[in-house]
Amino acid sequence: MKKTILILLAAFILAACSGGSSASIQGDWNLVSVSGPAAQLTVDPQVETLITFGADGKLSGNVGCNSFGGDYTVDGNALTFGPVASTLMFCQETAEQEAITLAVFQEKATFVLDGDTLTITSADGASSIALERK
Repeated sequence: MKKTILILLAAFILAACSGGSSASIQGDWNLVSVSGPAAQLTVDPQVETLITFGADGKLSGNVGCNSFGGDYTVDGNALTFGPVASTLMFCQETAEQEAITLAVFQEKATFVLDGDTLTITSADGASSIALERK
């Protein structure tokens, strides 16, 4: 009985110290920077952005003008996206960052999660986005 209690206590302490689900991309993120074939841009902090990776496998967000949404799955450090639909308003100030972001969300990508920073790179390596956890 004492051995069982000690094992449970040790498991509880290890779980508490592990930081929980911080290794998950699920949650809300701010867009910080985008890099495409022809440009690297820092996102204007005055432009409100939000990208959400839901626990239900749904991706949604707005990176300056248009809303978008679709499905995603995670396998190791690989992301696979279903079709991502977007509204089609034109906003000159954010057009390039939106185009690069949506290009990253096409079919397959890889990601690196480092603390509260998430970097997602397109399968061809031509485009990437950097996100910061909200």
